[in-house]
Amino acid sequence: MEAMGVSFLSTVPSLATATPPRRASRCITRAVLIRCNKIETDDVLGSGESCFRRRDVLRVAGATIGMELLASSGSFIETASAADLIQRRQRSDFLTSVKGTLTTAIEGTPDLIPSILTLALNDAMTYDQATKSGGPNGSIHFSSEISRPENKGLSAALRLLEDAKKEIDSFSKGGPISFADLIQYAAQGAIKATFLASAIRKGGGNEEKGRFLYTAFGSNGQWGLFDKQFGRTDTEEPDPEGRIPLWEKASVQQMKDKFKAIGLGPRQLAVMSAFLGPDQNATEALLATDPDVSPWVQKYQRSRETLSQTDYEVDLITTLTKLSSLGQQINYEAYTYPVPKLDLSKLKL
Repeated sequence: MEAMGVSFLSTVPSLATATPPRRASRCITRAVLIRCNKIETDDVLGSGESCFRRRDVLRVAGATIGMELLASSGSFIETASAADLIQRRQRSDFLTSVKGTLTTAIEGTPDLIPSILTLALNDAMTYDQATKSGGPNGSIHFSSEISRPENKGLSAALRLLEDAKKEIDSFSKGGPISFADLIQYAAQGAIKATFLASAIRKGGGNEEKGRFLYTAFGSNGQWGLFDKQFGRTDTEEPDPEGRIPLWEKASVQQMKDKFKAIGLGPRQLAVMSAFLGPDQNATEALLATDPDVSPWVQKYQRSRETLSQTDYEVDLITTLTKLSSLGQQINYEAYTYPVPKLDLSKLKL
């Protein structure tokens, strides 16, 4: 087996705030020339008219195009209504604020990043395919579940998120954030922060250069689907016991069996090594003893040594996205709120 490379979590001490890249939009405008030719048709035009006026042509063309659009648009008009656009903006703004609060909390306690990752994993891994129950439903915040043996050492991470939740709920206009959403977006924040820290390390410790490297070569754009799954609902009771292995004591076969039970394989097990305990190197050393998992462990170790870490980062994002949606029905109206109607009678014209 190859020598151990730099672990994902080894970059945590150089943690810094990540600034998401901005995308510039382009709008291309093309001019269209309309010519109006003289038409000698007295029967049609009458009253001595000898040509169509430009505005008449535009009126006819505009009406025709408008009717075509109305006829072909169907349900699209309903979906893209003003109310929908307002709700999307409300959710987007709220999610941005949530991420900002979580980033600040994580930056202040980088030593809790491994626990935050395991907290998110254990909340999601209670999913049972046979009964379609469990999953990332926030059940791990119940005292009877967080106190279970498999969740030992995760209480501090949960308390950190509970404090963040109080702050988030204080500025939310659309109701309190669910623990289900809070925990998964905390994991996202922890991952982003650690990749940024890795970029800073590879930039020689220069924060500005590290941010540039992360923006230019990172895989931030891969989070799109994950961000759309905003609106998980909290369960009202703890999930059944016995669904989560004791990761630090489990054999590789037990881990493989658990991942297989929720539709994942050796590749996903290897990429989630940072979630399976506080010592990623020790976890990967164990996983590398299995012939099915070892090739993936080595692949991701090599990827972490590269500037972009693309293979590792993309697969990690993809796997977390799937885990964070197991058994969930996303409420796409969550966190929205009524907008006050404009009283036209008070307008002075």
